[in-house]
Amino acid sequence: MEISRFLLGLCAFFCLYRSVSAQSTCKLKAKFNLSGYKNVEKKTVVVGGMFPIHMRIAATDGNTSRAPVSSGCEGFNFRTFRWTQTMLFAIDEINKRDDLLPETDLGYVIYDSCFTISKAVEGTLTYLTGQDEAVPNYRCGSGAPLAALVGAGGSDLSIATARILGLYHFPQVSYCSSCSALESKFQFPTFLRTIPNDKHQSTAMARLVLHFGWTWVGTIAADDDYGKYGIKDFKEQVEEAGVCISFSETLPKVSSPEDIQRIVDTVVESTAKIIVVFSSDVDLSPLIGELLRHNVTNRTWIASEAWITSALINQPGVSSVLGGTLGFGVKRADIPGLQRHLLDVDPYDPLTEEFWETIFNCTLNYEKALKQAEQRATAVNGTVSRMARGIPDGLCTGKESLASLNNTYSDVSQLRITYSVYKAVYAVAHALHNLEYCVPGQGPFTGQSCADINNFEPWQLMYYLKNVRFKAPNTDEEIYFNDGDVEGFYDIINWQVNSNGEISYVTVGRYNGSAAPEDSMTIANNSIVWNNEVLQPPRSVCSENCQPGTRKGIRQGEPVCCFDCIPCADGEISNETNARECFLCSEDDWSNDAHDACVPKIIEFLAFGEPLGITLIVISAFGALVTIAVGVVFVVNIGTPLVKANDALLSFSLLLGLVVTFLCSIVFLGEPQNWSCMTSQVALALGFALCLSSIMGKSVVLMLRARVLKAARARAKAAAKAAKAAAEAAANSGSPDVIVTNTNNNNDANAGTNPEVDTLTCAHQRAMVGVATLIQAIACTVWLIVLPPYAVKNTSAQNIKIILECDEGSVVFICCIFAYDILLALLAFVFAFIARKLEDYFSEAKCMTFSMLVFFIVWISFVPAYLSTRGKFMVAVQIFAILASSFGLLTCIFLPKCYVLLVKPERNKEEMMRPRAKPRDGTSTGTSASLATANTEVNATTASTAIDD
Repeated sequence: MEISRFLLGLCAFFCLYRSVSAQSTCKLKAKFNLSGYKNVEKKTVVVGGMFPIHMRIAATDGNTSRAPVSSGCEGFNFRTFRWTQTMLFAIDEINKRDDLLPETDLGYVIYDSCFTISKAVEGTLTYLTGQDEAVPNYRCGSGAPLAALVGAGGSDLSIATARILGLYHFPQVSYCSSCSALESKFQFPTFLRTIPNDKHQSTAMARLVLHFGWTWVGTIAADDDYGKYGIKDFKEQVEEAGVCISFSETLPKVSSPEDIQRIVDTVVESTAKIIVVFSSDVDLSPLIGELLRHNVTNRTWIASEAWITSALINQPGVSSVLGGTLGFGVKRADIPGLQRHLLDVDPYDPLTEEFWETIFNCTLNYEKALKQAEQRATAVNGTVSRMARGIPDGLCTGKESLASLNNTYSDVSQLRITYSVYKAVYAVAHALHNLEYCVPGQGPFTGQSCADINNFEPWQLMYYLKNVRFKAPNTDEEIYFNDGDVEGFYDIINWQVNSNGEISYVTVGRYNGSAAPEDSMTIANNSIVWNNEVLQPPRSVCSENCQPGTRKGIRQGEPVCCFDCIPCADGEISNETNARECFLCSEDDWSNDAHDACVPKIIEFLAFGEPLGITLIVISAFGALVTIAVGVVFVVNIGTPLVKANDALLSFSLLLGLVVTFLCSIVFLGEPQNWSCMTSQVALALGFALCLSSIMGKSVVLMLRARVLKAARARAKAAAKAAKAAAEAAANSGSPDVIVTNTNNNNDANAGTNPEVDTLTCAHQRAMVGVATLIQAIACTVWLIVLPPYAVKNTSAQNIKIILECDEGSVVFICCIFAYDILLALLAFVFAFIARKLEDYFSEAKCMTFSMLVFFIVWISFVPAYLSTRGKFMVAVQIFAILASSFGLLTCIFLPKCYVLLVKPERNKEEMMRPRAKPRDGTSTGTSASLATANTEVNATTASTAIDD
């Protein structure tokens, strides 16, 4: 808008300057050098046209010391010249029709924009002025009214002309300016076009890229509004869909070998196999030539409509680089009569003359041909030949046959932009027809008036152009404008090499921007031939897809499409391709080996039926049966001295406790239940409490007897020393006939009758066992009531397993309960250890001492073994400890007795329960067995009498 205001102010300045100083200082500031076609004489309405017939303006030396001259053009473009001839053909066809503008003869003024903005502006100003000398804001001459401008070629050119034409509300209908910027009616209020908006094409390109799963593409755009806006819309859409841009390059408008080489290097170094190009054929041509020289292959090019069917790009030898190209072409059509018109052009019109000379490589100017022949002859022979003096070589006759040439100008197989030109001319004609045949009183203007075909304003024609609706000749395509745009319909074209080694354009799909997104694009994948004639679509990814079981790890500083595939951690899965994160399995599930699915965890517990469980059951049952067998042996021998020794009832309570501990280990097996958790722990605690309290009851009596006997032994020893001293004194006094013998035995006998040995009776022992066991029972009862053990699923101990185990309920309670058992064991061990030196044939104190040592060794070893195992083996270790300690108590305490009862019954006599003589000093002590069977019996010894000689 700012540019429009500037141009309007500039025109106003020129007008004021011309009106005030016309007589004294008015002079032409510049004269434009324009070429084209003009036919306005005796015409009713004049239609303007602008085509980039040349590729560029001619270079100037930049000398500012002389008056500037408008530059000429160079680089004749056969394709755009065909467009120009199509406009002439359409106007001529319309003038011949009886149903369209039958009473109106259309004229034309066509200029060459030379594919540059400056020439397009020159042509626009000249067209508006109505004379070769452009005067801004003035319409000079009284000729036929101007209708509309068909042009001006590329989007940059149309943007420049549309800003000027919009100032005067002058209609412009473009045939190939597809830039999305031109859709703004605020900036370009009178711009219309018969080619789809590039927004449709950008969307189509994005859909194509996503259709084939390409996530790593390069982009190249022309350095103009067409390239910049087109590639910008494309990038926005694909990046939103997760596609990454490997590189984005811009083609220079002015030839720059350095920039072209840089782009080639970028293409070669990039790993992207798909390259999207939004450019005209003129701007792209230098890059294609350089790619051919470097033999850059194995790339698939996505082409915009501006070059997909361009003969300037489709040169011999490009198949190695551009074979397999996919692109979008606007609608094509056959135009009857056009080829004949193209072949019947008059070679002596200014523009056609240049075309003729270029296409046949000759000149229509005799003087010029003669001069060129002389120069060639002089260069070869040094003299002018006779041929040079006659008809010179290189002179065109004007009769050459265009039909004999295989040239893009006469090729009517791909009439796409040509068809768009054709539709643009017909759109203007139909608008003029509607304007001319407006019914007075029913017109669209003030007072329902109509415009006069011979004298109408541009804005009046603009009304009819915006609302025109017609069917194109020969195709029946309905043409209408929606805010100046037409429907976004494209053919998807594939460059395939035919049998002659030439590239042919094969339509492999369609795109309709007006359809629903899911139905907008149809493409036959099997019909596409890719680069190097491969039938499978190429892969273009920065990183290969992350398969299920992995997740994408973004590389720092690189596009999101460049990533590492990181395996999911144990317990996590991803079940889709290119997952951004792994998901944690539930507590009862675990990831499989592929980490693509959660599977139920293995449920583990020490079952009855597995080999280890069966083994433990057999051992437990064996231990219980052996214990019961020992009890049977003791019952059978209940009256014998060995069984009665140290209270037989305590022996039976000890055996009962061992049976309980053996059997409770079986309860630890199987799937844990609340009842089994409570039963196993309580039975174990009570069983060991009964065992250990029974051992303690036995050992405390033995300890007291040992202390008493130790005191008696000390007294006896003192008495013996006193007697010996008396005897020595008597001997010294002269009584040699007195002899003292067996003093120690007499003292021991006296000690045996000491009542302190019977301080604790059997009743006391039984009471100790009962109280000790009752305390444990009360503690267990409180534990079961307050915080009982219960079965739990342990999902944290091992990742792939759910361990069914028992939770103690309260660590404090279980520690207190088993600490109590340990206390009983310590007391029993201390008492037994003190009584271990009782001397008899069967030392029960020593057996109990050794059994308690075994008990402690087993449970001390159990702690590290238990803590170092997991799962069902923890239960197995606990059962092994229970069985080992139970077998230790059973073996150490009862095996010696069973040996005597079953193997050596002759030792199970009162005599064997008596003390044995002390080997060194002749003294003897009571024994555990003897003291139990005869609490107060005295081993009387006879003292030797003194015999006088």
